[in-house]
Amino acid sequence: MSAPRLILGSTSRYRAELLRRLLPGFEQRAPGTDETALPGEAPAERALRLAVAKAEAAADGQRDALVIGSDQVAELDGRMLDKPGSAEAARAQLAASSGRSVQFHTALCLLDTRDGRRHVHVDHTRVHFRPLDAAEIARYVERERPLDCAGSFKCEGLGISLFERIENEDPSALIGLPLIALARLLRAAGIALP
Repeated sequence: MSAPRLILGSTSRYRAELLRRLLPGFEQRAPGTDETALPGEAPAERALRLAVAKAEAAADGQRDALVIGSDQVAELDGRMLDKPGSAEAARAQLAASSGRSVQFHTALCLLDTRDGRRHVHVDHTRVHFRPLDAAEIARYVERERPLDCAGSFKCEGLGISLFERIENEDPSALIGLPLIALARLLRAAGIALP
């Protein structure tokens, strides 16, 4: 029996870079998933629902494959912080996060098309921002342009300078794909790691 194909149900360059740490060869498929929050949906529930939906969409028509879906939702005081999309929105998100803690829920779904089983995991990371002044925020947004990142920062880059501390079990989860959990799920599906 041949090894299953590996498919990342995402066009995110951040997730692809993370997955390359574990696996050199995989396909990427755009899931085309509607990411609109549902009424009354909790942030962690939204992240999990979207991770499963992305895996299922990318798995459509695929046989003998392991399909990875992932999604991340940032939460400040129970309110979701979406990708800012503009420098103005990024500055506003960072100003709101200044001196506060933001929770990141990073969900993962591994869908095995050989048997239809789904394996899921949700990582929870708490980021404690140091107090930030408007000039620091403006310099950061101008330099790093974190417009496609939930929470308006890139912790793998200059964004790390915005924090007092990070509390989590898997540092890769904050970038967008919890590799510790993914490695466990892939091993359980028969993929040799390392």
